[in-house]
Amino acid sequence: MQSIHQSPSLRISPPSEAPPPPPPPSFLRQGSPFLISPPPPPPNRNRCTGGWMKKNKKQHLVISATSSQREKDPKKRVVITGMGLVSVFGNDVDTYYERLLSGESGISLIDRFDASKFPTRFAGQIRGFTAQGYIDGKNDRRLDDCLRYSLVAGKKALEHAGLAAGTSLSNKIDKERSGVLVGTGMGGLTVFSDGVQALIEKGYRKITPFFIPYAITNMGSALLAIELGLMGPNYSISTACATSNYCFYAAANHIRRGEADLMIAGGSEAAIIPIGLGGFVACRALSQRNDDPQTASRPWDRDRDGFVMGEGAGVLVMESLEHAMKRGAPIIAEYLGGAVNCDAYHMTDPRADGLGVSSCIQSSLEDAGVSPEEVNYINAHATSTLAGDLAEVNAIKKVFKDTSSIKINATKSMIGHCLGASGGLEAIATIKAITTGWLHPSINQFNPEPSVEFDTVANQKQQHEVNVAISNSFGFGGHNSVVVFSGFKP
Repeated sequence: MQSIHQSPSLRISPPSEAPPPPPPPSFLRQGSPFLISPPPPPPNRNRCTGGWMKKNKKQHLVISATSSQREKDPKKRVVITGMGLVSVFGNDVDTYYERLLSGESGISLIDRFDASKFPTRFAGQIRGFTAQGYIDGKNDRRLDDCLRYSLVAGKKALEHAGLAAGTSLSNKIDKERSGVLVGTGMGGLTVFSDGVQALIEKGYRKITPFFIPYAITNMGSALLAIELGLMGPNYSISTACATSNYCFYAAANHIRRGEADLMIAGGSEAAIIPIGLGGFVACRALSQRNDDPQTASRPWDRDRDGFVMGEGAGVLVMESLEHAMKRGAPIIAEYLGGAVNCDAYHMTDPRADGLGVSSCIQSSLEDAGVSPEEVNYINAHATSTLAGDLAEVNAIKKVFKDTSSIKINATKSMIGHCLGASGGLEAIATIKAITTGWLHPSINQFNPEPSVEFDTVANQKQQHEVNVAISNSFGFGGHNSVVVFSGFKP
């Protein structure tokens, strides 16, 4: 979520120059229940770049650009050939992005259950969702929404890639070299909650036999594979709100290592239920702007008071360039690289100086074979939390010395924080920015933080030719993930 900390194995300063540890963090406000003290940051060497980080005259840590090259082997180049989603703005990728470009807020009062006694009573709740045509009636009634969203988004992504189930083309792909990697942060939370309630009220005999299968986090990937007959790499990753990017990174590596030709990857989440809302309320993580929900998610604004829950799914079809060209696939964009690491700092709080995140960004650029100067668009994690927003900005400043040409925006300002699905939905927004030349606004920018020295595309969309883009996602537990995209160039 807003956990943006630093991995002890990735801090890059010699022992004598190590910065002093920051003061003990407070999650969002005083009285945080998370009382585990983080360890002091040990000095060490950067395992990713292998070099010491130098200081400039202003004593700011600076990471030097690398001379690595982009991948040229068509077997190892990874391209995006399909996108599918379920969102508060509907289930169509183009409609989703059009509503983002218009600056529309998808946040409203919760009516799925009685939230009147909660201190937060609003979210990015999906309404009118239907799985008709994608899930049969019996399974549609049984499945947790997390799985329904995953199945619909995954099948829509395959349709977009020209691989709709049952078509002649889908039957020609090597299914033993096609895999699924769709994760979730919370899993089948409704099924789990209902099962616990049945146990308490009526005893174990009233627990549905689908309780375990539909609650565990790997079932989204499994069900897609079962329905489509895909026998390649198949599992899920659960790294809280960094989940989707972790899945993209892992899926791409399966392709690069020659273990798969095609991967369906992304994330799904459906946690807007009483126990989900109550849990984040207990964390003191959420905005309480009940009188004006549509302006509650306001990344980088000095009056922000927490994030807003969202839900949905975002899935990409990723293929080796060689495989995509052989089947004549529509190539939408290219995945250049990515990186993941862990802060090993605190359960929920970000490290204010952003060292772990800056290391992750730098490593992603090295994996992609691009220099910081080539990046001119960042889809930020930007959750609208007091500490997280500025920690991410501090990390970005460490990597990018000149920010004058970089645009940075916050998808969560409109759809809320979709937890494990956020990276999937934001990757799709990033790719649409690349293909359309338009950046969606960061809405609710009323009173910007003075330290945010970027163009945040405040309140109005902007035309911008994207050269290289990065999309950031960070999660509770200190999980950091960054993925790098660009337009496809043969």
